[in-house]
Amino acid sequence: MRALVAVLLSAVLVGCSTSAPKTAPTPVGREFPAPAVAALDDGQAAAKLQAVLDEVVALFKTTPGAETAARGVTAAVIVGDRWSWTGAAGADALGETLRPSTEMATASITKTFVAAEVLRLAEAGRIDLNAPLSRYVKHRLTANGATVRQYLAMTAGVPDFLPSDYEKMAKDLAGAPARRWTARQALKYHTSAPRKPGSPYSYSNASYLLVGMAIEAVTKKPLALALRNDLVKPAGLRRIAFQDGERPQEPIAGSKSEVCGTIPDGFIPCRSVASSSAAAGSMAADAATVARWGYQLYGARVLPAAIVDQLISGSPSGSSEYGLGTMRFSSTLGPLGDAFGHRGNAPGYTSLLAVIPTRRLSVAVLLADGNKNVDAVMTKFLTALAPLVQG
Repeated sequence: MRALVAVLLSAVLVGCSTSAPKTAPTPVGREFPAPAVAALDDGQAAAKLQAVLDEVVALFKTTPGAETAARGVTAAVIVGDRWSWTGAAGADALGETLRPSTEMATASITKTFVAAEVLRLAEAGRIDLNAPLSRYVKHRLTANGATVRQYLAMTAGVPDFLPSDYEKMAKDLAGAPARRWTARQALKYHTSAPRKPGSPYSYSNASYLLVGMAIEAVTKKPLALALRNDLVKPAGLRRIAFQDGERPQEPIAGSKSEVCGTIPDGFIPCRSVASSSAAAGSMAADAATVARWGYQLYGARVLPAAIVDQLISGSPSGSSEYGLGTMRFSSTLGPLGDAFGHRGNAPGYTSLLAVIPTRRLSVAVLLADGNKNVDAVMTKFLTALAPLVQG
């Protein structure tokens, strides 16, 4: 059971950013050009990018416990309207060779969609960001009067699930891995009392479960359908699923875990984990789709630049390391500058989306291993990429 709880806790804690940026977030500015259609045609350059992925897998073969090692990895790059690239190396936990199109659980990257949807609804006058979330969702965790914006920024005073909460949830998830969960059912395991609204930033999956419920209440649609109609289709995304309202498309990276077992059920990593994650982390996709989403979102091609700047800053002061469904990586991912995006971790998978607006660059790295240092892998990849996009 301790191992089981550790898996679930790591899936939450890896999403946390522990230090505030030293500089204010860089605004998006003008809209990015349409994303590149042409593939990178420089064989030597492509080989250098592929070599980073191969190195991750090679390290796994000798030192599988290394933080930057993984049994399998995929990546995708979009460089403005110039070129794009995808690659893969290694295999999944079941021994199946990964392809660039292999879908994996991307966990908390889901939050970028959820925040974008709320801001889209706010722009349309259907949600008031400064109104209490309790206007839309009646729940013990919305009774403190915190606003929609505060829940998105994780400053609503709603702490995340306690280790003991996760222990109880883990037991039930593992006991019936093919069971479908609702967000409200998952929240029954949450035992902490809400604090004062406007509390300091504290990473909270519980907050996003509640926000997802608000989206469903306002749109009168399941979360997966609302996100598909409002964001997925306009962004031109193809290989993506919000589970368990949608199923991932083959090829799928299989996993082995104490939570989900070894028998695939068509969901990633399994239905109980995916559905209980809901708006906090139910998404599965391939690397190219994640990179395209980041490019379209932070490139102000899905929402106006002024609204995207709200996602990045989170509050007028931008004092927290977390915006609205957006992590800020202020010059921490290598030589190319400030990045925006999100990490994700699910049992058997780790992921990172990073968009660098000053370079019109979007990169996604997906690892077929959980609880890995995906930031370090991304930094190596961006360092290899730097000569191709600088100048």
